[in-house]
Amino acid sequence: MGDLFQPMHLLVIGLIVIVLFGGKKLPELGKGLGEGLRGFKYGLKGIEEDDSEEKKKREDLEVKAYREAKLVADAKLAAEARVAAEMKAEREAREALTK
Repeated sequence: MGDLFQPMHLLVIGLIVIVLFGGKKLPELGKGLGEGLRGFKYGLKGIEEDDSEEKKKREDLEVKAYREAKLVADAKLAAEARVAAEMKAEREAREALTK
């Protein structure tokens, strides 16, 4: 592996690149490569920031879901209590009529 990047090999690779892309295209190629690397680094930083933002959003959603579930449970209990009270009132009314 150490023999792969000898000065002669790098010279041959450089000549092939010049022949393929031409002298005028090399600065554009270098600029594009540099911008690509910069974008890649920025993307990696963005991923780390997104993780913390997503964690905060997830926590906020969990809190919201808990509150909604609590409201639903309270509403269910209130509805059950109302139905029980109505059934009790009907039963008492029937008992009053039969007496």
